Amino acid sequence: MKILFLGAGDLQNKLIRWLEKQGEEVVAVEEKINFSQVKKISPKIIISYNYKHILAKEIIEYPKLGTINLHISYLPWNRGADPNIWSHLENTPKGVTIHCIDENIDSGDIIVQEKVEFEEDDTLRSSYLRLHETLQTLFKVNWRRIKRGKYKRVKQPSKETIHYKRDRYNFEHLIRERGWDTPLRDIKKVSEQ
Repeated sequence: MKILFLGAGDLQNKLIRWLEKQGEEVVAVEEKINFSQVKKISPKIIISYNYKHILAKEIIEYPKLGTINLHISYLPWNRGADPNIWSHLENTPKGVTIHCIDENIDSGDIIVQEKVEFEEDDTLRSSYLRLHETLQTLFKVNWRRIKRGKYKRVKQPSKETIHYKRDRYNFEHLIRERGWDTPLRDIKKVSEQ
């Protein structure tokens, strides 16, 4: 099956290689894609994973099996940018979600999701990597159902949080000194103030 895989990087490449080992034909794109490019590729499904661009409605609706997103938050909490950090700052549920893409940001029907627990000794880096590991495992376990379109779609609850790249100023000072090695306990202290 031909897959248009949107997103690039080490984490994404790991999942792309797994899909190829399953016999799938994967076309990977990192840059912003337009509808004529999608039509030329003619994918059966589009998978978005840490893709930085918003997709047009005609792109979302093009593939026969739909367009899905792999997101490192327990939706409907922490839609948009930096979900791992916001889940700790706002003490919202932590986890991962595979969902259908619609015209809004991370608001499409949920296919499958899983909660993830962390220790206070975890860091922003270790929690980020654990979320991605959990997300990739969840995807692999559910891939056969997804590729056959044999999954239940669950509407997201209306209670949600969303954050944009411009909101980063709210936490940049927290990670200035230790960067991504900042312990979660330090983030938790700030959220309790």
